[in-house]
Amino acid sequence: MGAVTTSLGSAGAQDERVGRVDRVPKQDRSRATRQRLLEAAVACLAEHGWSGSTVSVVAERAGVSRGAAQHHFPTREDLFTAAVEYVSEERSTALRALFPEGGADRHAVVAALVDLYTGPLFRAALHLWVAASNEEQLRPRVTELEARVGRETHRIAVELLGADESVPGVRETVQGLLDMARGLGLANLLTDDKTRRDRVVTQWAALLEETLG
Repeated sequence: MGAVTTSLGSAGAQDERVGRVDRVPKQDRSRATRQRLLEAAVACLAEHGWSGSTVSVVAERAGVSRGAAQHHFPTREDLFTAAVEYVSEERSTALRALFPEGGADRHAVVAALVDLYTGPLFRAALHLWVAASNEEQLRPRVTELEARVGRETHRIAVELLGADESVPGVRETVQGLLDMARGLGLANLLTDDKTRRDRVVTQWAALLEETLG
């Protein structure tokens, strides 16, 4: 009898858990599923590249069915361009949050910008760029995404560095910083030469102090 009571108690607890899940608004569950898919897509792309990152692989990593994944993202291109855009926006938000009062310490700002190009996001984006160079259907979407992300990163850099782009040469200097950071990100794909990277960051911070005043 005690066993029956325990079993019924377990069943009641399970029903209570199911009830709690059911009470979670459907919109919130859908948003959570979408976020898991986006994060899993970036991780897969960074680890396995374009050819090894199918919708099925991403769905399995996210813990959802392939059908659920395709409900949110009908095509593979939809999924991966949305994933890189999502994480780019998250990183931009995090970058701004590091310097809520603005970028008084330019060395710290330069280091943070370089970090944007040496993590999984950049690796994932690079795989997407390579795929877009060979996939006609993907190319225009990635080109548009890269332009949008590039503009936003430039705006953030100008803001954090306190740069006045009305001064001749300042815009090019900021863009040069971002191009340099991208180059360091490419080098980091093969070897993590943090010591050299730190020296470059220090030199660029000094150049910016001299140029921006």
